[in-house]
Parts: sequence; structure tokens; C-alpha cells
Amino acid sequence: MKSLNMGLGIPGRMRRVRAGVKKEHTLLGGLLLLWGVSPELMRLLDETSGFIDQSIWLLVLLALISFLLAVGLCWWLLGRFWVSMGLPAFGDMVLHFNRLVLWQKLGFYFASFALLLLSAVGCLAAVL
Repeated sequence: MKSLNMGLGIPGRMRRVRAGVKKEHTLLGGLLLLWGVSPELMRLLDETSGFIDQSIWLLVLLALISFLLAVGLCWWLLGRFWVSMGLPAFGDMVLHFNRLVLWQKLGFYFASFALLLLSAVGCLAAVL
């Protein structure tokens, strides 16, 4: 099945540039722009807002930006380690997972959930 590619008025060069940019990178760039503009935006919306009111929103944006950077870095490191260890590609792993029997898939899901729960308890223990 072929899909119809409509340019929607975007020039050819910009379409190629846009095709190379991931959604995560666009979101990160938008958050960085919003982080730089948000104090002025808060001051325009409410002239009585103080510096602390603006800083609260900046901390939330900074947390989102840090999360996106941490996830991106972890994904990049996983890809580098994956290639250096000579493991099969991610797509091949998905195909192999789809070939598993139902009880094997459930066991994998349970093991993933247990590891996620263990890491959450570990993070809580580290904080407390």
C-alpha cells in the first residue's frame, strides 16, 4: 500500500531537514525556547508575579528538559553498547519476541515489571 506524500507547502530542502529531525529533538528545542521565554511570558500575563512564581515554572521545565536529555543519553548509550556487543538489531529482537509463545511473553512481561518495581524501590531507598 502506497501512501500519498503531500508537501503541505514545505519546500523540498526543508522537508529533507525536517525528515532527519526526531520528534524528541523538536520537543527538546521547543522546551528550551519556552524556558528562555517563559519569564517574560509570565510577566506579560500577570504583572504582579514575582521572581519566585516564575522560578517554579522554570523548575518544571528544567525537570522536563533534564528527563528528555537523560532518556536520550541512555538510549544512545544502549545503542552503542548493543552494537559493540554484537547483539542483533532491535527490529530482529521484536520479531523474535512476536514469535514467542504466550506463556513466554507473560514471563518476560512479569520479569520486566519486577525489574521496574525493584528499580523504583531502589530509587526511593536512595532518596530516603
